[in-house]
Amino acid sequence: MLIPSWISDGSAIPDPLGKGDAAVKWLRRLRHPKSKAKGKALALDPWQERIIRRTYGPRHEDGTRVVRRVVFVIPRGNRKTSLGSAMTLLHLAGPEKAPGTLIVSAASAREQALELYGEASLIVKHDARLAKHLEILDYKSTIAFPDLGSRYVAVSSDAKVQHGKTPNVVIADELHAWHGMAGQRQWEALDSALVKVPETLLIVATTAGRGQENLAWKTVEYAIRVQKGEIDDPATLPVIFMAEEGDDWQDEDVWHALNPGMKHGYPDLPSYRDKAKKAAASPSDRDSFLQFNLNRWLDHSASPFVDMGLYDAGNLPVDLAALEGEPCWLAVDLSSNNDLTVIVACWRDGEDGYIVHPWFFCPAENIDRRADHDGVPYRQWADAGLIIPTPGSVVDFRTVEDYIRSLYDKADLTQRFDVREIAFDPHLARNTLNNLLDDGFPAVEFRQGWISMAPAIKTLEHAILGGKFRHGGHPVLRWCFDNIAVETDKAGNKAFHKGRSKDRIDGAVAAAMAVARAAAGDSNKSSYDQAGDDLEAWAYA
Repeated sequence: MLIPSWISDGSAIPDPLGKGDAAVKWLRRLRHPKSKAKGKALALDPWQERIIRRTYGPRHEDGTRVVRRVVFVIPRGNRKTSLGSAMTLLHLAGPEKAPGTLIVSAASAREQALELYGEASLIVKHDARLAKHLEILDYKSTIAFPDLGSRYVAVSSDAKVQHGKTPNVVIADELHAWHGMAGQRQWEALDSALVKVPETLLIVATTAGRGQENLAWKTVEYAIRVQKGEIDDPATLPVIFMAEEGDDWQDEDVWHALNPGMKHGYPDLPSYRDKAKKAAASPSDRDSFLQFNLNRWLDHSASPFVDMGLYDAGNLPVDLAALEGEPCWLAVDLSSNNDLTVIVACWRDGEDGYIVHPWFFCPAENIDRRADHDGVPYRQWADAGLIIPTPGSVVDFRTVEDYIRSLYDKADLTQRFDVREIAFDPHLARNTLNNLLDDGFPAVEFRQGWISMAPAIKTLEHAILGGKFRHGGHPVLRWCFDNIAVETDKAGNKAFHKGRSKDRIDGAVAAAMAVARAAAGDSNKSSYDQAGDDLEAWAYA
């Protein structure tokens, strides 16, 4: 485990000018409406107090601050946002204030950026002493101190807004989520601006991330080396609570060591026990628990959806002839040039149980080249009838449409299914969907966004973990499930992504859609019937 030894050893913290003590005393006089302390005093537990003292106490002989960068890496639930908002107000209106100060808190998404802003605003609104001097401008995500010409502003990934600005304090929130060029540009704009004026302070506050080819890991890795004593850099204060390879993730002593707030009631210990119980049965839940609750930085390996041993328990044969006449729900995932197209049929199998069968399609013209690229036997699968080649170099959607019609055709006694619904992601399926609708087929839209897919994935996972998902051991479908890399958001919602660019997960995506529609049954109420449009992209690339 990585834990800052000074956080609880009672060692002396240099404070020659009393700056650390002044900061602690000022923060303890603040009020917070959610505080359970006497007089609604802002909670500042001993471990948090030590961070404040280590940040603001040490000074050079000329009085300038020693610590210029704080890298705070801690599991979720330890009130990182509350501490960040308190430090923000310390610079805006407390003993660290100065005329013309600009404080910026930045995050990857606006919703995340507003969390720290909202916490700071809440404190200001419920503390009359602050409210008398500070002006809250929600439409600008800004809190201003007009008499000093100072302000605090919350921003998300738009580096253009910050170029040319001169912040004195930057709080980079959840740096592990700053992906792509937008995150890189924002970081470069803010980090480079901190050299413009003296006495600046950068606070990186984040939970653990994944992979090492990103700016968050580069920042955190450097801080880890400082914390371990491999680098001597007094200007960097690492506050890193992180599980490492070999730590027993089920040991409650480990939980307490990595979560300094747990002894004070946060995060919630019973909730940890519940999460650990789920993590024991689900690899994706385990990775989520390791990353967000034990703060272990995960490597390049993909986070699997379920243990494939549990998935393989559903290898019982699927007898299509025996399913004729049974209510059936279809889900169709039409492909781009590089992916597979798939139709997945789903039948209900007792309470909360499901039977699925897929039909995969790929272009006949480049099947051998695709096999070489993807490293799987497309040709052998096609010869065995597990994949249906279509004419040309891209999947022929007309062939797929004809196949759907044949599945629904009551005159075809070898493939007679009581199809109740045919669900499409409309992204590539608009023409096919409209053709089927025009001819009276029960085609519906099922958008592959978070709002639709998260509950579908949850239903599918529940069935697999409960041993109620029968798939007949179809090898192409198994390959798709084995390729899944799960991403879990802070609310516990899961998304399917590819582990590598050449992986295909289309069958698993369509299976989740089909299972979700079968679970909804004939209610005609589904995840695509939603308030407002689901505009979030479902990134598989």
